[in-house]
Amino acid sequence: MSHRNAFLAYSGRLQLARCIVVDGWPLRRAAERFNVSVPTAARWSRRYRELGEAALEDRRSRPLTCPHRTRMRTERRVLGLRVNRRWGPARIAYHLHLNVSTVHRILTRYLCPPLRFTDPATGIRIRGRDHARRYEYAWPGEMIHVDIKKLGRIPNGGGHRVHGRVQGEANSRARNLAEGRSKDRGQVRGYTFLHHAVDDHSRFVYSEILPDETKETASAFMRNAITAFTARGVKIQRVLTDNGSCYRSRAFAAVLAEAGIKHKRTRPYRPQTNGKVERFNRILQEEWAYAKAYNSEAERQACYPDFIEYYNQRRPHTALKGASPASRVTNQPG
Repeated sequence: MSHRNAFLAYSGRLQLARCIVVDGWPLRRAAERFNVSVPTAARWSRRYRELGEAALEDRRSRPLTCPHRTRMRTERRVLGLRVNRRWGPARIAYHLHLNVSTVHRILTRYLCPPLRFTDPATGIRIRGRDHARRYEYAWPGEMIHVDIKKLGRIPNGGGHRVHGRVQGEANSRARNLAEGRSKDRGQVRGYTFLHHAVDDHSRFVYSEILPDETKETASAFMRNAITAFTARGVKIQRVLTDNGSCYRSRAFAAVLAEAGIKHKRTRPYRPQTNGKVERFNRILQEEWAYAKAYNSEAERQACYPDFIEYYNQRRPHTALKGASPASRVTNQPG
């Protein structure tokens, strides 16, 4: 885009129009003087005469009408499917026999947010420009999100991600036969359980890999988490969990009552309420659990302490504007 004083930009057009309208120059003489065609000189002088200096500004090249634009009725059907059924552009396009790009342009034109930015139950935007439903507690320890992530254990020799489905399943069967048919209460053969406690303000996490999700195990983990956060100068005030049986037990309630911590639970079938720990579970899978091909569960678990240390101390967090979780635990001793 040229600057405002370029030849035959706004200033040049104004001089041309004034020579014709104010000074009375003939069109041909003015066109020769400014090295333009006669129709161009006539156009700028006519606009200046009718609308004044504002008419000499650059205009948008977009046409006023588009004969090939999608009909309003079709656009309303697109918006109706988006709002009522929460369909994406591809599914709406297949249903209405339109191009996916056409549906996407319609949704963009009417400022429809991406589905991942909206609440699945109500359709209200919870991310993007509207931050009203996003929250963050003011200081570390004011709210701790607690959850359990169940992961399939890798058999010795590697699973299907290393050797393919056939050999991976054979290794799993060999492991199950070696371990026998019996299992302790609360344990699921072939799975391991990762217990997490994520601080809402700093995203600082304390995590353990445990064999089950019983009330005794969850209570012992919570006691260790309280000790770990206390050692960093963080006083836990509230704990948010789902409605799992281990979190509804008297043993878990006794641990929280002993430490003077208030227990809050999410609404049933609403994991978004505990979204910060759910996001950590996703990071866990992408950057540790499935980040590379492990040959055994022991090999993967051996990398876990280093991953937790990296996540807490050095990994930049987008919600913290590139800072690490440890940088926001401002009341750490030392």
